[in-house]
Amino acid sequence: MKILHIEDATEISRIFADILSTKNYEFDSISDGRAGLELAVYQDYDLILLDMCMPKYSGVDFLLDLKHRRPSEISKVVIVSGLEMNPTQEQELLNIGIRSVLRKPISVQGLLSKIEQEVSL
Repeated sequence: MKILHIEDATEISRIFADILSTKNYEFDSISDGRAGLELAVYQDYDLILLDMCMPKYSGVDFLLDLKHRRPSEISKVVIVSGLEMNPTQEQELLNIGIRSVLRKPISVQGLLSKIEQEVSL
């Protein structure tokens, strides 16, 4: 399984890398949404874990550009965010075509369970 993790917070990115490594997942971890978009457009991933709050190029920017440039990949996106979202906002993201929303903070087991659940669909 190949995962793309896009997260601007270095500490969170390191924690996710440690967690993904324990399961021997192949993954790319990147802190810049624009660079993450290029990876998502030109490489194949089974799952894309996307932070919504990034400077300069937000998760929403990423989703809109990915939908335009490689629409088939939108369904592989799981939003991983600490952002407070009301049901309407979450539904709008789901309507774009993402797979699901995962709220921070999340436990190690919660993250691994979510990954397994999402790739088994």
